[in-house]
Amino acid sequence: MTELLKDILREPEELAKSLAYTVGPGRAALQEAAQIVNAADLIYITGIGSSWHAGMAVLWLFQARGRPAVFVDASELLHFGALAPNAALILLSRSGKSVEVVGLIEKVKRAGTKLIAVTNTPESPLAQSADVTLRLEAAFDHNVSITMYSALTLVGGLLACAALGELDAGLTGALGMTLMDMPEVIAEWQSQIAESDWFASDAPTYFLARGGSLASAHEARLLWEEAAKAPASALTTGGFRHGPQEMLEPGTRIGLWLDAQRLRAQDLALAADLRAAGAKVMLIGQELPTGAGDLTFQLPFLPAAWQFLLDIVPAQLAAERLARLRGVDCDSFRLCPYIVDSEGGLGH
Repeated sequence: MTELLKDILREPEELAKSLAYTVGPGRAALQEAAQIVNAADLIYITGIGSSWHAGMAVLWLFQARGRPAVFVDASELLHFGALAPNAALILLSRSGKSVEVVGLIEKVKRAGTKLIAVTNTPESPLAQSADVTLRLEAAFDHNVSITMYSALTLVGGLLACAALGELDAGLTGALGMTLMDMPEVIAEWQSQIAESDWFASDAPTYFLARGGSLASAHEARLLWEEAAKAPASALTTGGFRHGPQEMLEPGTRIGLWLDAQRLRAQDLALAADLRAAGAKVMLIGQELPTGAGDLTFQLPFLPAAWQFLLDIVPAQLAAERLARLRGVDCDSFRLCPYIVDSEGGLGH
């Protein structure tokens, strides 16, 4: 068994720990962070790599409730952005030590911006410099970010809900119950993957999603690159229909996330057209019709706004399967260090 697969299998348990800590011992820090967000004139959300993808899910929760926020890659913010007065910055980073994250600390101090750290490393420069630190309290992954990515979406999402006045026992209870059911669901998904012909070692692959699941689509693209060492693209489902579909050819692989409530009929029609054009379609969502995709992952029930928390897991399993099919080591990086601490070259 690969270390990557071990990380995926223990992910529900680690997320349950993170949830319990954040709404239990970490509740005071969460409320303090929510107060900072609500007192700010402008919210920034930033991170880099998988942490940046996690920020997409957090951004969506704010946007869906009409709370504007600026979402920007940490390197871009550091070198090309200016921070507005009376702003709050939510910075997501599993290690809190990446070169761009450390560089942002001084910039934030000079601007007088309030800094909220979401990290798994309380002794990191990020956590030590933040006005409030929200700790993930989960075990680090072997290498590729699995639980760390999902825990960032979880804790960042809980912060958004706290700031929006939507964090209650009903939400946390529903998330906790679904996490308890996930090991059985994952076992079923593994069986589906073992029997599926969706996988091809060198097929062009596109990941498409809307809303909060767009974070999962981009993270899936990164998993293809980091774990399976294979190129892939990620787009909004709407954006894909404005030109990129011209590259379709028989054998193209498509991963398509369906929102629990919006544009389902339209996206199911897209899946049908993609298959008619010869593409192989992997569908991920709740209450999907039988036979709508070549590989269909039915998600367990969870609040529609929070689908992003678990709809990355099928893609994690798929990336591990593709790595084995391609004969590559999904547990090691060839060129990228675990923590990027310089800004030049390939990083190794």
